[in-house]
Amino acid sequence: MTYRVISDEDDGHRSRRRLWKRAQSVHALRDVSFVARRGEVIGIVGHNGSGKSSLLRIIAGLETPTSGTVLATSDPTFLGVNAALIPELTGAKNVRLGLLAMGLDPAQADAAVDDVIELAALGDAIQRPMKTYSSGMGARLRFAIAAAAQPDILLIDEALATGDAATKARSEERMRQIRDQAGTIFLVSHAAQTIEEMCTRALWLHEGELIADGPARETARMYRWWAWNIAQGEEEKAADYLTAVLRKHVQTQITFSVPRRRRARLRRADG
Repeated sequence: MTYRVISDEDDGHRSRRRLWKRAQSVHALRDVSFVARRGEVIGIVGHNGSGKSSLLRIIAGLETPTSGTVLATSDPTFLGVNAALIPELTGAKNVRLGLLAMGLDPAQADAAVDDVIELAALGDAIQRPMKTYSSGMGARLRFAIAAAAQPDILLIDEALATGDAATKARSEERMRQIRDQAGTIFLVSHAAQTIEEMCTRALWLHEGELIADGPARETARMYRWWAWNIAQGEEEKAADYLTAVLRKHVQTQITFSVPRRRRARLRRADG
């Protein structure tokens, strides 16, 4: 995924500094390739600007990649912290509106409302306008709505980071239910511990490249070790570790072939 951005350039003369605009190409993602399977909860870790949200938005179909293809068995459901309902409406009214927007018919939406309200656990605030909610309250309500629709593919971008311990436990249980129904979940989070605890597998992105892809605990701990060294000012140590991890990673190669029976039919048709 490549973005074209405009940046300011300095002419370099101290006596008469001038700025002009120059177009630059920013590579948000480079040759990222992987296969996600039913029943997996896949965490995506990486520092700011590593391409996590861009990858999620491409999978969701909200952005078109510069090159490459995303193949999915069904339409992914994207849940982000900034996913908007109608701030002026109460949480309760937004629940029904959100369920209808997720594709439930009116009868299904009515049947799911109580479950969503229970999962969101907003108490009396459910009868207040959403514009009065904190970011954490809004995130909890959006997750509860998305989870109630029982999506086959659920994409979560930092939406669980603002919840308390009780909310986290309820969210984990709902995610287990979705996974048990043979759904696939992608979870983007800056908190490697969240990925370690809630996911079965993790992808580590760094500057748009896929650095590691493996079991959630192993991959999250590798990322945490790298991030800890960066935080301690050990840039050289972190760089060496990043290089070592990258050398071990084997990029997934995806090829498509025509089944034998179909190839035979095509040959007969050509003949």
